[in-house]
Amino acid sequence: MATATFAAGCFWGVEAAFRKVPGVTDVMVGYTGGSQANPTYEDVCTGMTGHAEAVQLEYDPAEISYEALLEVFWGMHDPTTLNRQGPDVGSQYRSAIFYHSPDQATAARLSRDREQGRHRRTIVTEIVPMVKFFRAEEYHQRYLEKRGTSRCGI
Repeated sequence: MATATFAAGCFWGVEAAFRKVPGVTDVMVGYTGGSQANPTYEDVCTGMTGHAEAVQLEYDPAEISYEALLEVFWGMHDPTTLNRQGPDVGSQYRSAIFYHSPDQATAARLSRDREQGRHRRTIVTEIVPMVKFFRAEEYHQRYLEKRGTSRCGI
């Protein structure tokens, strides 16, 4: 198994989308990219911790490549909007790829460069090393699934 971490706005919809991808064996929502240890949802919502709402995936590289996961990532959000997706505004909703290895970093940058050709505006997605992922509170895990839906209202 391998690990990938992405931020693409509200983590509920991102989680639901990645759960449908064949080869993805687990998805958890949480917070990464900030300065505070063990942040809560309330902490992250202040915008003061520097964290993004993110998902961490476990996937089987024999079934799906990291490059294919990147394609799913680009297709689920607008990577040209800084610190916002739909009605959600703030740095916690930024677009980011948190890479776990030099190979992931290279693949992410090449993918971003290809994706740029599909957009009129500049892609603002951060591509940064993964440092620490903090699992979100249990009520956020499979949030949409628990409510009988698979999509946010965005």
